[in-house]
Amino acid sequence: MRGAGPREHLPGLTRRVTLAVHEVEGRSEEYYVKPGATVLALRRYRAFLARSGRRPLYPQVDDCSCNGCAFRDVRHARDVLEWVMRRLRPRPRGELERLVAALDAVYLDRTLPDPHAAHRASSSPLWWPQPAPWWHDRLVEPTPG
Repeated sequence: MRGAGPREHLPGLTRRVTLAVHEVEGRSEEYYVKPGATVLALRRYRAFLARSGRRPLYPQVDDCSCNGCAFRDVRHARDVLEWVMRRLRPRPRGELERLVAALDAVYLDRTLPDPHAAHRASSSPLWWPQPAPWWHDRLVEPTPG
């Protein structure tokens, strides 16, 4: 994963939470959650939501599921954040959850619900049982053709 070092500080979080996240990442055997995955996921989520304008935002589906390319799909970035939060101790989890909840509110406000999402299998390459998490139930960018 380019652009994310294993000891990089997580912007908006305390040093204690950053260390707890690095510990979870270091113990992970999940292909998509390696050292630096959380900072990369936060950057991707923030960058997606920071687009200017009032038009709706549409997550982009990526055909490549390799460790680095998968993060081009903002829903994958949110998957990684959820995976990490579920494995943190209560205090660091709460701090990360508050930061992610603020981003989630913007995501809900800037994306549109997909009326067919309940009838579709999860697009997440990760660990989610059916049905898919709510952040996958938003309209994606139409594919050309």
